[in-house]
Amino acid sequence: MKRKLTSWIMILAFFGTTTLPLQAAMISTPDVIAVEQSQYDRAQLIALLDRDDVQSQLLAMGVSAEQAAERVNSMTDLEVAQLNERLADLPAGAGVLGVVVIIFVVFVITDAIGATNIFSFVRPVR
Repeated sequence: MKRKLTSWIMILAFFGTTTLPLQAAMISTPDVIAVEQSQYDRAQLIALLDRDDVQSQLLAMGVSAEQAAERVNSMTDLEVAQLNERLADLPAGAGVLGVVVIIFVVFVITDAIGATNIFSFVRPVR
């Protein structure tokens, strides 16, 4: 009797278990490249913000290096790529001032759309 009860419990336990569906997919080479490129672009911007001359220009405009780095980290991959593209298009003589002006303009635009609140003189669009 005990053996029969144990057998029934085992059968019910076997059929009562549920398995969760699994999903697996291949990761394509372009997807991997896109992820790596976005990480590289973001690291490149952070490295640019770590330069002393860029930090001094940002401080002169009222933006701390921490705020700038925080904003770069919150930007989308597309925004980072566009900013890096603009920086690459600058003439060689533009130097630090051109970089700081572009970053400043990006911060003003993000303040205007309400994504950040760095500058008190910029009122977000409602």
